[in-house]
Amino acid sequence: MGLLLGAVVAISRDLLDTRVRGEADVQRVTNEPVIGAIAFDKDAPEHPLVLEIDPHSPRSEAFRALRTNLLYVNPDDPARTLLVTSTVPGEGKSTTSVNLALTLAETGAAVCLIEGDLRRPRMLEYMGLESAAGLTDILVGRADPEDVMQPYVGGLQVLGCGAIPPNPSELLGSTAMERLLERLSRDFDYVIIDAPPVLAVTDAAVLSTVVDGTMIVVGAGVVNRDPLQRAITTLERVDANILGLVLNRLPIKGPDAYSYSYESYRPELPVEGREGRTVSRAARRRARSRAKR
Repeated sequence: MGLLLGAVVAISRDLLDTRVRGEADVQRVTNEPVIGAIAFDKDAPEHPLVLEIDPHSPRSEAFRALRTNLLYVNPDDPARTLLVTSTVPGEGKSTTSVNLALTLAETGAAVCLIEGDLRRPRMLEYMGLESAAGLTDILVGRADPEDVMQPYVGGLQVLGCGAIPPNPSELLGSTAMERLLERLSRDFDYVIIDAPPVLAVTDAAVLSTVVDGTMIVVGAGVVNRDPLQRAITTLERVDANILGLVLNRLPIKGPDAYSYSYESYRPELPVEGREGRTVSRAARRRARSRAKR
């Protein structure tokens, strides 16, 4: 009876729970590759920039693995203008965009990170940067890119959204946006756009037609299989080049747990001092200061 009850529970869960929990659920929806896997971190809302907070953490290495996988999706013709989106809000597209940009800048590449979510922008808030002027000012001809771009670290330049416009889709699909991306692709090695969720508005579908490739962030336990399928279909209808899916918020315990082998290979602190801890604490203080601003 116990075995029978367990089998019934397992089958019921499989039939009734349609949430995406791991790679197996993604494979039931699409044949698109999974190019990244990021574990859930309860501190992510307060400290979204894990590359700054703890550059040697398993999550930091997961973003570096995403960077590597992205570079090898098409090594002969790598995508240099990238769109990051999701199916629904809350899946972690903005934090993924920022951390991916930081990992690319680590390699010495010149990276432009664009806040392409002109409806509910969060990116500059995470980074502690000014949001008074940005992308919308460029698209309507009030400013040049060099006037509103903000340097961050290394070769990373950040372009915020600016004032929220009444017609985001029209601005993002304009000829001015195409010209801007053409110019930025000449000036930078990589251009990354943080776009709104696919099913919420049409902005991501519009932008996907003017970039080299699109990544879909999939929040484990956040999105269901049917909406994910609709989002992929929406992008396919406009002939978007889907580079792959990034699984985010993966559980670290339970039957769907995602484990990191990197945890046991973290760099050791110097025996003679605590420089590593000092740097880590300083990074945390900077991140908290940015979050408050």
